[in-house]
Amino acid sequence: MHSFKQMDLLPYMYGEVSTKQSNAIRIALETDWELREQYQELLDAQKGLEKISLSPRKKTIDFILDYANSSVKAAYSTEG
Repeated sequence: MHSFKQMDLLPYMYGEVSTKQSNAIRIALETDWELREQYQELLDAQKGLEKISLSPRKKTIDFILDYANSSVKAAYSTEG
């Protein structure tokens, strides 16, 4: 009998488990309805993450650019 948890499924999803463990999880997924349901939830969440597009706020970008600009100016003013 297996004792796999949801946390064991993430490395399995990404192919980060040994062949032996992968086979054991695959068999467990075929026989354990609850584990298979948890696995499907993780797969659905993974698909949802692929659709997310993240970008920094304009204010953050402006802050970084202002900081870089002031750093360059400061560097050139101390060289002279």
